[in-house]
Amino acid sequence: MDRSGDPAVLAELIGRKLTGRSGGLYRRLADELAALIGSADLPVGARLPAERWLAEALAISRSTVVAAYDELRARGLVESRRGSGTTVARSASRGRSTADKRMPPGYGESLFHRITVGLGEVIAMTYAVDPGIPELADELAELARTDLPALLQDVGYHPRGLQVLRERIADHFDEGGLPTSPDEIVVTSGAHQAIALATHMYLRTGAAVVIEQPSWPGCFDLFGAAGGRVVGVPLDDAGIRPDLLEAALKEHQPAMLFVMPTFHNPTGRLMSAVRRRQVGELAAKYGVIVVEDNAYSTWDPAGPEIPPPLAAFAPAKAEVLTIGSVSKAVWGGLRIGWVRAPRPLAERLARHKALADLGSPIIDQALTARLLPRLPEVTADRGRLATARRAHIGQLLTEQLPEWTWEVPEGGSALWVRLPGTDARVFAQIALRHGVELVPGRAMDPTGEHDDYLRIPFAYSAEVLDDAVGRLARAWQEFRRHGPAPGVPMV
Repeated sequence: MDRSGDPAVLAELIGRKLTGRSGGLYRRLADELAALIGSADLPVGARLPAERWLAEALAISRSTVVAAYDELRARGLVESRRGSGTTVARSASRGRSTADKRMPPGYGESLFHRITVGLGEVIAMTYAVDPGIPELADELAELARTDLPALLQDVGYHPRGLQVLRERIADHFDEGGLPTSPDEIVVTSGAHQAIALATHMYLRTGAAVVIEQPSWPGCFDLFGAAGGRVVGVPLDDAGIRPDLLEAALKEHQPAMLFVMPTFHNPTGRLMSAVRRRQVGELAAKYGVIVVEDNAYSTWDPAGPEIPPPLAAFAPAKAEVLTIGSVSKAVWGGLRIGWVRAPRPLAERLARHKALADLGSPIIDQALTARLLPRLPEVTADRGRLATARRAHIGQLLTEQLPEWTWEVPEGGSALWVRLPGTDARVFAQIALRHGVELVPGRAMDPTGEHDDYLRIPFAYSAEVLDDAVGRLARAWQEFRRHGPAPGVPMV
């Protein structure tokens, strides 16, 4: 579907770049639009949004957009005709590079684009990360003192992963209720690479992949880049709904099922043991590969008991890939994850891993091997901190934004918040003007079913949360006072 004329999409692409730069706002807007013209986002002949619609989506004056369009016309990049609006001129494609056409559709509004743009001067609540645990520096120093000389004599290429690390990951699964041998483990550069390798193995152009609805924004980029068709299945309190899942498996015959049992992103729900068994049985019945991502497994011991991974409940003939990582619990910069799979699948994954990068960094693997026995303790500490922060932001939102609603998540690091009668993409642009960057629901569910939701992470200090919610409250007050312009889509 052509989305080039959608003001909310353009606002996602360029809104942040208008913040904190010098020069006239209309000229900055013209520059950012000019950078998109001729690309897949604004191809030749694409119609630009009406001035008032784009103005509302960006939370700026209409006169600024009018002046920016005038500037683009003067540069020969767009043309306007009565009754046809403003469109990208044919001459705009001359001299344009097409090198970026390999990027997946929608890359500009994806989570990864938000990361590559950089943090800037805003409170970036687009992803939730904690600083590295204090023990990390001590372990790294001890590794350098005792293990580094031997590591430097190693060839350095281990597509499956260091043996000692695979043994400790297998022990970690054993302790979590899923018997595992080191031969069933492949070490990856974070959970993201693990999902990417599975996608490369199983997804072909036109094939369907079933996901939870809503879901992690990055999966749309990964599955879309592989040419896959995403089919969403709604959740209930126990996880993905088995009745709707079975209907989707029957109708679409997917190549892969991607779920996040512990804890779901963005809702923070924990899939029950009964539901895990149901999902495993359905996967076996319909012959679909299951990829379970448990990277968001930070857990407060005072919270609900976590069942073993889904793979522990699946029938023997089911094929389940179980993904984990230390990036959330230890440090986002320690890019070490893993896949647990039946031995034949692990061997195939290792071959794909070898083709990708010959193996994850060996020093990072050695450091992770030292830390892994302490992972339950570290995860519990992070979980207790997350519970305190969740309570703090909940109180702030209740006091300052009483119209917003959410369910208290069972885990994870974010709230899934509903804004009454509001397109969250429109509000997100106003919030950006107040210095807070957010991920609206459309990024996590392109069907439109969650357009009135925001994901609000709470993996920040109390001081940052105080500041962020204060800014959001002022943005909401401005939004409620002025509202969207007539004709701008609302929920």
